[in-house]
Amino acid sequence: MKLPAPLIEGRLIRRYKRFLADVLLPDGTEVIAHCPNTGSMLGCQPADARVWLSASDNPKRKLKYTWELVETAPAEVACINTSRPNNQAREAIERGVVPELAGYADCRTEVKYGAEKSRIDLHLSAHKSLADAWVEVKNVTLCEGGRGYFPDAVTTRGQKHLRELMAQARAGERAVLFFVVNHTGITSVRPADHIDGTYGELLREAAAAGVELLAYRAALSGAEGPDGSISLVEAVPVMLEA
Repeated sequence: MKLPAPLIEGRLIRRYKRFLADVLLPDGTEVIAHCPNTGSMLGCQPADARVWLSASDNPKRKLKYTWELVETAPAEVACINTSRPNNQAREAIERGVVPELAGYADCRTEVKYGAEKSRIDLHLSAHKSLADAWVEVKNVTLCEGGRGYFPDAVTTRGQKHLRELMAQARAGERAVLFFVVNHTGITSVRPADHIDGTYGELLREAAAAGVELLAYRAALSGAEGPDGSISLVEAVPVMLEA
């Protein structure tokens, strides 16, 4: 999967009002970029960080630029655009990168389901021998010492999704929590008990109830910095110990 090319490098001045970021371009121009991330972005907005923007020529857009990537530490890059992970996961499944979810003929998105009126990110069906798979996708960018943590803020919505997945598993369907690891420094994924202890407890309960936990990491950098490729390339372990 490729981001819109070419990416435009800059330096982060600040993120504010959640959806806006001031960025300094190499020619000295200061621009306002859309920040497509509703989360805390903990660890992903260091002052003066190198960032990469995509640009749009759509005259109906209020902001020309969209913040896509950030260098969180030397040689470590994260994708902060939370509109990307669902497509990354779907593409990886369709390319056969995720053997756990191979063999499904059909994939639908944003399918309504559950007692709490949720929408599943990916619904996989028409497998020759396996039950339908209900796949909830989460973006992981919080990196501490090589460990990836989710969530990066308290998430009642994420807690609801775990309850819905547990109900699907108990009904005999495949329920899958798919972590898209959009940070090159992350080598494993863990529940962020230090941020949302309730989510951590529910995640362990979900695993015990039969919810499958998958994590796949994206390749985000090229020889001279990010090249716009954000395809998922390899599995990383999900660790549940406290």
